[in-house]
Amino acid sequence: MSETSTVETSRPHTLDAVERAKGTFGRDVLKLVSGTTFAQALLILAAPILTRLYTPEAFGVLALFTSITTILGVIACLRYELAITLPEKVEEAANVLGASLIFAALVSLLAFFIIGWGHKFIIDLLKAPLLAPWLWLVPPATFLAGAFLGFNYWNTRTRRFGRLSISRILQSAGTITSQITLGFIGLVPGGGALIVSSIGGQALAVVALGVQLFQDDKEIFQRAVRPRKILAAVKRYRKFPLYDAWSALLNSFSWQLPAFLLSVFFSSSIVGYYSLGFRILQLPMSLIGSAIAQVFYPRAAEAHQQGNLSILVENTFHRLVLVGLFPMLTLTLTGRDLFTIFFGPEWAEAGSYAQILSIWAFVWFISSPLSTIFNVLEKQERMLRWNIVNFLTRFLSLWMGGMVQEPRISIFLFAATGILVYGYINYSILSTSGVPLRNVIRILAKNVLLFLPAGATFLLASVLFHESLLVVITAILWMILYTLYVLKTQMNIFKG
Repeated sequence: MSETSTVETSRPHTLDAVERAKGTFGRDVLKLVSGTTFAQALLILAAPILTRLYTPEAFGVLALFTSITTILGVIACLRYELAITLPEKVEEAANVLGASLIFAALVSLLAFFIIGWGHKFIIDLLKAPLLAPWLWLVPPATFLAGAFLGFNYWNTRTRRFGRLSISRILQSAGTITSQITLGFIGLVPGGGALIVSSIGGQALAVVALGVQLFQDDKEIFQRAVRPRKILAAVKRYRKFPLYDAWSALLNSFSWQLPAFLLSVFFSSSIVGYYSLGFRILQLPMSLIGSAIAQVFYPRAAEAHQQGNLSILVENTFHRLVLVGLFPMLTLTLTGRDLFTIFFGPEWAEAGSYAQILSIWAFVWFISSPLSTIFNVLEKQERMLRWNIVNFLTRFLSLWMGGMVQEPRISIFLFAATGILVYGYINYSILSTSGVPLRNVIRILAKNVLLFLPAGATFLLASVLFHESLLVVITAILWMILYTLYVLKTQMNIFKG
């Protein structure tokens, strides 16, 4: 392994002993998933209320704002946050965190000047006049996103996964409480209420993590962080801004393309339908996937050094398929009925979008945690190339749908190209890690067979009875049965 990818091996500081504390992969994931599951449950439970308080257009305005801040937020730290887990010495990691926060402040300041210069151009381009008053909140939202990433990876390094779990609960609870309250009293116009609430929830999570970090590790930062050492860390891990920042920027921008182009070609209402459908797909996938990724990343670095990377990658792939495939196939067959019952008949179109996107969401879910392998192997340039391809295919698919003025064609082409691109990325990750293709096929085939009885039931309920409520009840019962099956027979895959 090269010098620039040094992995934590021997740390004399007492904090490092905490970082290397005993605990299985499964327990670390469980600490994160327990909190993210609760946070996810809050968001899902609140969704039927929010869809009755706010219009699709309001959700569309929120989606556009979130798209802008997500693009800026992912590069706010210039990806130096990813290097926090890598140094042997905790003092060097503290300076990497310092560099991350400085760059987050600078990027936020740059965003302020860009918005001041191009405010009217941005609003006219997106054809979203309702977004105009709230565009000035992009800079503080960008800084909060960067600070959260920095604190997040510091806690990943120190293996304080329970703390991250609590921060996610605080963020969800704060956002939902504010959105429902503002929706009922009507103090802030629809899209603005959703935006202000989301920023408030993020700020609550950042403050909670920051206060705890200061209380526990204040002495480390006071002793270790110096301007010259921050500059040394910036130079030492320069591959992250040189390669990974551009890759992440392209990846993030390609994620947000649907919101931008659907707004340009169609309307904020169409953006709102897509936003809700995508949100319901992404919410459990991203929360569970990010929890697995945070545990997987440092362990992958250790496994690569020890020469057993293929075992870790195959076991993680198995976990991801076990968690993701059955729910996504269920949504493929029942999405429109689920959205009609839970969110109201006016949101049925969002359910159709979710059905179209569900298989793509599963393929992406697999790649999301496993793609950190390329940081461990210092092959960030591969992800940069793939993200260029991903961006171009997404743009072309959405543009083609816009040209024929058919939103569903845009969504379908977006999903189809995504399945091809992420499918190839997954193949490359698994083969690079040394996982045999026959093992991959065996894992996928076994889980598809598990779904077949449920899939047949959904089709029969839909074709014979044409009743959304019956389809939804059937889907819920099968999900309960599948969860019990996993708990009883498959939990050994989450150990070790």
